[in-house]
Amino acid sequence: MSLEDEVVVSDIEVAGRMLTECIARDLRFASCDLQDALDAARYSSSPYTSPPKEWPAIVDVINARELPPVLIERYNAAGGQGTALCGIFPEIRRAWATVDNTLFLWRFDKWDGQCPEYSGEEQAICAVGLARAKPGVFMEAIQRVIVLATPVEIVLLGVCCSGNNFGGNPYAEISLQPLPEYTIPTDGVTMTCITATENGRIFLGGRDGHLYELLYTKGMGWQSRCRKVCHTGGLSNLLSRWVVPNALKFGAVDAVIEITIDEERNILYTRTQESKIQVFDLGKNGDGAPNKVSEEGCIGEQRDSRSRNGGSRVVSRATKTTLVSIAPLSTVQSKWLHLVAVASDGRRIYLSTSPSTGVSITAGNTPGGQRPSMLRVVMTRPAPSIGVNGGVHPFGNLGRLQSESGFILKCEAAHYSSGALILSDASPPTASRMLVTTQDLTDPSPSGPGNLSVGRQGTRALFALREMLTMVGVGGRTLAIADVLPPPEQAAAVEFSVCEPGAISPHGTQQLSEETRARRLWARGELATQHMLPQRRAVVLSTMGLTEIVFNRPVDILQRLLELSAPRAVLEDFFQHYGAGEAAAMCLLLAARLTSDDENVVSTAVAERAADSFEDPRLVGVPQMQGGPASASVINANGGGFNMGQVVQEAEPVFSGAHEGLCLCTARLLQSVWELPVMDVKDSAVGDNKGEGGVIVCRLPVEAMQALEDKIRSLEQFFRARRNQRRGHYARIYGMGDVSGHGDWHGSPFGADLSPAEHGKSGMGGFETPQVHKARDYQGSAPSSLPKRQRVPYSPSELAAMEVRGMECIRRLLRRSAEALRLLQVLQYHHITRLAQSLDQVQSNQLVHLTFQQLVSSSEGEQIATRLVAALMEYHVAPNGRGTVDDISMKLREGCPSYYNESDYKFYQAVECLERAASTSDSEERERLAREALELLNKVPETADLLSVCKRFEDIRFYEAVVELPLRKAQAVDPAEDAFNKSVGEGQQMAALAARRQCYDVVINALHSLKGQSVTENGHGSKVSFSTPSIPGARLLLDEAARGSYIRQIVQLSVRWPDTAFHEYLYQTMMELGLSQELLELGGPDLVPFLQRAGNYQTTKVANNTLRSPKLSSTPDGSHLRQPISGEESRYLELLAQLYVYRRQHALAAHVFLRLAERRQIEGAPEITLEQRYEYLSKAVLQARSSSQASGGLGLSSDLSDSGLLELLEAKLAVVRFQLKIRGVLNQIAAKHPSAPQDASAANGLQTYMEEDRFRGPEASSEDIRSLVAKEKAQELGTELKSITQLYNDYAVKFELWEVCLEILHFSNYTGDAENSVMRETWARVLDQALAAGGVAEACTVVRRLGPQFYPSDGGSMPIHTICLQLEIAAHDRMIAGLEVVGDEDVPRSLLAACKGAAEPVQRNYDRVLASGAILPKPSLRLRILRSVLTVMREWVMSTLSQRMGTSMAGGPLLFGQSDQSLSNQGMRDKLATTANRYTTDVKRLALPLADVEPVSRGFQELEEMLQGL
Repeated sequence: MSLEDEVVVSDIEVAGRMLTECIARDLRFASCDLQDALDAARYSSSPYTSPPKEWPAIVDVINARELPPVLIERYNAAGGQGTALCGIFPEIRRAWATVDNTLFLWRFDKWDGQCPEYSGEEQAICAVGLARAKPGVFMEAIQRVIVLATPVEIVLLGVCCSGNNFGGNPYAEISLQPLPEYTIPTDGVTMTCITATENGRIFLGGRDGHLYELLYTKGMGWQSRCRKVCHTGGLSNLLSRWVVPNALKFGAVDAVIEITIDEERNILYTRTQESKIQVFDLGKNGDGAPNKVSEEGCIGEQRDSRSRNGGSRVVSRATKTTLVSIAPLSTVQSKWLHLVAVASDGRRIYLSTSPSTGVSITAGNTPGGQRPSMLRVVMTRPAPSIGVNGGVHPFGNLGRLQSESGFILKCEAAHYSSGALILSDASPPTASRMLVTTQDLTDPSPSGPGNLSVGRQGTRALFALREMLTMVGVGGRTLAIADVLPPPEQAAAVEFSVCEPGAISPHGTQQLSEETRARRLWARGELATQHMLPQRRAVVLSTMGLTEIVFNRPVDILQRLLELSAPRAVLEDFFQHYGAGEAAAMCLLLAARLTSDDENVVSTAVAERAADSFEDPRLVGVPQMQGGPASASVINANGGGFNMGQVVQEAEPVFSGAHEGLCLCTARLLQSVWELPVMDVKDSAVGDNKGEGGVIVCRLPVEAMQALEDKIRSLEQFFRARRNQRRGHYARIYGMGDVSGHGDWHGSPFGADLSPAEHGKSGMGGFETPQVHKARDYQGSAPSSLPKRQRVPYSPSELAAMEVRGMECIRRLLRRSAEALRLLQVLQYHHITRLAQSLDQVQSNQLVHLTFQQLVSSSEGEQIATRLVAALMEYHVAPNGRGTVDDISMKLREGCPSYYNESDYKFYQAVECLERAASTSDSEERERLAREALELLNKVPETADLLSVCKRFEDIRFYEAVVELPLRKAQAVDPAEDAFNKSVGEGQQMAALAARRQCYDVVINALHSLKGQSVTENGHGSKVSFSTPSIPGARLLLDEAARGSYIRQIVQLSVRWPDTAFHEYLYQTMMELGLSQELLELGGPDLVPFLQRAGNYQTTKVANNTLRSPKLSSTPDGSHLRQPISGEESRYLELLAQLYVYRRQHALAAHVFLRLAERRQIEGAPEITLEQRYEYLSKAVLQARSSSQASGGLGLSSDLSDSGLLELLEAKLAVVRFQLKIRGVLNQIAAKHPSAPQDASAANGLQTYMEEDRFRGPEASSEDIRSLVAKEKAQELGTELKSITQLYNDYAVKFELWEVCLEILHFSNYTGDAENSVMRETWARVLDQALAAGGVAEACTVVRRLGPQFYPSDGGSMPIHTICLQLEIAAHDRMIAGLEVVGDEDVPRSLLAACKGAAEPVQRNYDRVLASGAILPKPSLRLRILRSVLTVMREWVMSTLSQRMGTSMAGGPLLFGQSDQSLSNQGMRDKLATTANRYTTDVKRLALPLADVEPVSRGFQELEEMLQGL
């Protein structure tokens, strides 16, 4: 069995739900309306009972004192002929008596030898009353006034209290202060009775039958300070009073002899001498003029014909029944009955002022309450039956109606108060006897110990009013009877401890008198109040003296039995009468000494016997299974036969009476505060917006909380002592397991269901939910729903363990409740109003609506309590605080350790260190204090409030704690590392990760702060919200360098911590903040896997744990590398590539860049541009080149260099260049016609036409549609990469981009035909486009531009002879046509430029052209070609001379490749000379004018001569 004392929240939640259900059942039983109880009692054969003879008396006489000697002496001196009155003032603990004109006062609770008297009046006193002094009228010492009425005047006397108001009796000593200015004549009316309300209104009953009210004010000067108002006389009464003297009036006058006021409903009742009752309405608030509502006579003669026994009674006509007393009924007793009248024959007549039982007269201060409208008799309660010898006769015995006087009640006085009736019977000839009836709270159908009694009687019998009758002897004739009121401070404390939730208000109850408030408490019943309310007492004033009687509560009877060591049979009888659960609750009250006070001390012996009785299974029973087949078989055996249609209830575990007693005792202790808000708002507007219109105050008085806490702690300590000592119930299950477990109450509050395999185990970790003992569930019905699954019966040991576990949960709840009360007291002592002002509006609203149940057993209550404790600590440790942590921590740790434990103490010690560190200017001292605070917080990582504490560390720039504390707390909140465990449930894993994220956010917020970005609050409450740091603007003083340094420090500290989840969170935040460079430099080993996962980039592992990137594809289409990648993933891939570059892993970086270049965009995301893809590929090529130059050490597989990475990337880059070039041309085409129609159908038609290969130029379609299609095609090229085949066939050829076609054919080494017809045809189209666009000059320019790209070419990418022939023919034709002037050197020089200055290939191709005579039919064309050859030969010769001389011409040296060296020898010169000679001959053979050929011939001759001269 675990002996730990820590409060387990789940245990408290389980016990809290069970307690709520128990409170509801107990309130349901106690909330029976008196009218329902009376109605049910009409069918009972014995409404009155007598206690068993073995029991102590229900009512005891504890004090009997004689009248004061001075009073007796004065009365005897008058010879018994004077006027004598007497009565009791319970409010000031005084009895009073008058003899003629003298008033005597003395204490009725004890004789102190003092009997002050007042005899300032000349006339005999005829009526005396006590009223509360109106505020502001008299001096402060006068709190009450005594009203004296004589036949001629009414006088006020001030009552001065000289007692101690702090814990003592305020009325210990009183003195009477005459008030001569407050006197008023009676106008000839003799007053017979005086009554006052709590707010000071004074009502008087006159012998003339009228109701008067005495009004008095402070008054000034000549103004009258008193006046008397008649509320019933009218104008006729006023005239007759002044015209006809009172002595001359004739006729019967029905004098008012009793006035009583219902202060809860604000109704005034009067009783006349002829037994008439008048009803007056005082208004909703009790401050209106009395409005007479009804008057009824002959009430005492009415009988309840509905009563089964009352109807058979015969009343003697010679005896007239009168009313001897009336008393209002508290709203706690009944909502429908308002007044009870006691007749002279002992009957009680219950009346109502509402027309039907469906309308209740609510309290006057309740808005919209129904006001009285009539007076009607609702029900009559028969008088108790007393035999000649004082015994109790069975009700209905007609023998008592015989003429013998000993059988007839003659009540001379009666007093009814909250269910207790005291009758003074004057039928005995010598002395009166006192009959006392109290509510009989025993079970009407007692059962055996530990067995349920539910269902034996119907609901009517259970709720029927039964009363226990006791006879007490009193000497002399009874003159007055009154209740002994508890002290005001004790009543206030008890009132907040026993009233049901919502029944009281700290403001509304102040207007009720002490007597009314005491009666409200007594009306709740002794079972519900005996743990807090002391024994009820009454005082009887008779002609022989004062007799004080005490009403023994059920727990007092049990205490007496234990004191007398009563036999077991008597104890068993007591348990059977009250039920095992109720009797066990009383044993707890005695064992824990909850009923012990100064006047009733529970001895140690009695406490031990009560504890033994509570744990005696022969008295309280044992846990057992109820229902099921076993019970059904017993029923069948008793009933005789098997019933096929009978429903067999499923077996349910039922706890013993001990468990029920603990539940009842706990429920009654906490009933008044459990569901009640602990706070209230003063002076707030009515509505739901509580907390906005006033200040927050504690609803519960400190005295009430202290008294309740003491009793709760006593009960909890009793069970803790039994647990620690392994006694009682704990001893029975010792060695069976830990009873401190917890679970779900509705599913399995004290453990999980036992499987059949586990059924035989004796441990306490797996028991099914027991049902609460329902001995007080008076609905008389079985549970409405039963589990469908048949439970496996439990063994007795298992049931005992389940019961003890339930009791342990309740013990934890008691301890937590006591600590909650202590916390509220501490907060109230330190002004909860001021502490609540530090909360925001949301927290204030939560505090206002917080119930005590939530404060004890919910996370919301824990959070609010934490905030209040934080506000309290701030008040003490803030720079302008009032003390230190130690000043308040001791009180909190001792009184409420679950709300403020050792961890909290260390936390606030650290906060105090941080406050001192923030206020010091010494950097070394600041760091020392900060490190001390960090050490304290490291001891309690799970309780440290990160948001507030780390903010303080940030202010003093101690970032080591900003990183370490949150990460330590992350480990504390998830010690099992469920956040990383994929084997646990998804919900559990997400919850663990969310808890860690809350800790991680603190470090992340620090980064945001240093970066200068605001962070949205995450809504989590903080323990403390301290004032502005002592270094104002410290963060603003940081320059960029300092910010960067602190950021790097945080990252370095974070990376060192072995928390991969936090690392991922950190890396992601740094990406968001633009800290990529810091991340590259400071990232940990897990940065690469993080970036790979975040970028959806996968690698494979090969031997030696080296990494191999995904296999590359030679074409973009179909490559798995082109999977869709979001923009966020691309950011991570870019950083991954940069990280590879930073770590000199160039090949891996090249693969990542390639992945970025060839990726597909997710639909709806921003498109990646073609330029960006080109840039990525360029970077990939650069990294591949760097990788090829590096030698090992890259951590890569060796086959990366063999895979042709660089060649492949360069090829891909070239294809992208083609795509860029094509897109550029298409954009130019689209830009030429910006007004092209945006008609999709026209564009589709053109597209179809082009696909049929019938597009041949502008004549085939309109240029506008061509521009539109070009624009669409350009957009296609900008969205994704195309293969080189697609670029050639779908774009270059379709749009006649012949230059691009040439480049593509050259790049792909096209060898489709042996004669190279495709290349020659493409060149022809290129030249045709150039000639059409700009003539020969444009064509020459194109040749100069394209030629160097293709020369030299092994695949025939540049057919020079074709180009030469086409250019020369075009130049010749355009010259003849006069279209263009083309120079002799334009074409050959363009060919030389295309061949990179090499004259030999140009000359060779010219020879090839000249050799084809068929294609040169015109001599002029042949001459032009020879001129071009001359230019080529001159360039060849000049280059040869330049190389020989080692100099270069102005145009730069011409490179000839390997043939340059052959020119240096003589053979080359001879060859050139021979070639020049040949050309000279060709020129001369032309059939052209000599003037045309001579210059050309001379040029070749000069070259020949030059070469021969070298």
